[in-house]
Amino acid sequence: MGESKVGIDFAKVAEARKASEAIANEVQEFVDAHTTVTVERTLCRFLGIDGINNNGVPLPNVLVNFLMENGMLSNGALFYIANTMKATGLTPQQIAEGVDDGKIDLRSFPALSERNIESVLKPYIDEGMNHILTRRRRRENFIKNVGEGPQPYLYVIVATGNIYEDVIQAQAAARQGADIIAVIRTTGQSLLDYVPYGATTEGFGGTFATQENFRIMRKALDEVGQEVGRYIRLCNYCSGLCMPEIAIMGAFEGLDVMLNDALYGILFRDINMQRTLVDQYMSRTINAFAGVIINTGEDNYLTTADAVEEAHTVLASDFINEQLAIKAGLPEEQMGLGHAFEMDPMLENGFLYELAQATMTREIFPKATLKYMPPTKFMTGNIFRGHIQDALFNIIGIWTHQGIQLLGMPTEAIHTPFMSDRYLSIENARYIFNNMRSIGDEMYFKEGGLIQQRAQLVLDKTVTLLNDIQETGLFTALSKGLFADIKRPIDGGKGLNGVTRKGDRYYNPIIDLMQNYFKGKEEKL
Repeated sequence: MGESKVGIDFAKVAEARKASEAIANEVQEFVDAHTTVTVERTLCRFLGIDGINNNGVPLPNVLVNFLMENGMLSNGALFYIANTMKATGLTPQQIAEGVDDGKIDLRSFPALSERNIESVLKPYIDEGMNHILTRRRRRENFIKNVGEGPQPYLYVIVATGNIYEDVIQAQAAARQGADIIAVIRTTGQSLLDYVPYGATTEGFGGTFATQENFRIMRKALDEVGQEVGRYIRLCNYCSGLCMPEIAIMGAFEGLDVMLNDALYGILFRDINMQRTLVDQYMSRTINAFAGVIINTGEDNYLTTADAVEEAHTVLASDFINEQLAIKAGLPEEQMGLGHAFEMDPMLENGFLYELAQATMTREIFPKATLKYMPPTKFMTGNIFRGHIQDALFNIIGIWTHQGIQLLGMPTEAIHTPFMSDRYLSIENARYIFNNMRSIGDEMYFKEGGLIQQRAQLVLDKTVTLLNDIQETGLFTALSKGLFADIKRPIDGGKGLNGVTRKGDRYYNPIIDLMQNYFKGKEEKL
């Protein structure tokens, strides 16, 4: 590690990482011993189970609900599916349909040995792996042959509620210069314990995340990407109660970026921490294998806590998210660790504090595709001031070599942005990024000055906080409200009844297969 421009002590960074690793190790012990209904539904989908029944219930839910209701979840879906396949000769899809119409009782078939389970499931597991690998190769070949925009990637949102309207807006944004299109998910979907099916046209504040919607948007972005001569990344949300399920659907349909924070759902959606921490591990393993960049949600802390006083909680969460991602096999380049430009614009020297923190974050996570969030808390109906705030944010983005720049919109404090707003935001960023492309390489900061003092203070407070969390453990820290001033009890929140300890016959080889696939190979895909 070279010398720090903001004067931070990398021995303290190492101390912070050591504490974070210990925190993640304790979490992983719990994760390894438990499964959830969502993980098991994910495995069903991985084997090819899809579709809905006559009541609109997804078939993965039908099968896993049967296991739950009969006290069988602890051995996992793959154990019972394999037993049934061997005895009946049916496919996983046919088995799910049979469970739905009451013709198949998963309890009634002889238990296979692990070796026989592996043999029965192997063709379906191989097919699932190859499906994801094919999608990954397709992305990488597109980028190799057509190209992509430079970092920071220009990230904009579409949020009409209608996937076909989203397509029109997304293609327009790509033509205007966007590199990443985020399809905002409809309000409340994170609290649904199932994934809706098919193309949808009636979301509120966003569009339902479904596999068919993913397919429709991926096709549209590939078309416009060929037109504009660069690859356009697609982003959606695998957070909430269906984290790994949406991750596997995204992997199958060629998504590139996914909102996938280990703590966001706990803090801001009141989802049980045990459920979320197990689900995030499976979802991140899938994203790692699929070559998907994850975005974490630390910026949200500063919507409920003060951006000056609580900046260290953002950095502490970045450290913890990094270590949990490493556990799941996620490369640093696929870590879109989050931070934000969220100080009160009336704060004297606020820009310098923001510059200090963004520089510090880049130095601490040099390989990460950092996700930098625009001002939101202090955006108002004054679109002119808001446009200036976004410009200052864009200056720091290019100055500090961020990976993903989420563009602020002039009217985002008033309504869902118009296409014209998106154009103004992209124009703002492109102008600043071009004019100031190398400013970060040219500028150094005053020794012992305000910027260095700010970065050092935030890091010091971060190390103290992480050491405190290491002593209590992450579960207790969350229950005490150490992040975002929000307290969440370990046994509270939504989804706890979907968590169970693994039984003696539990079988899930997918995590090891995905995490070890690239190890020992001469080169990645």
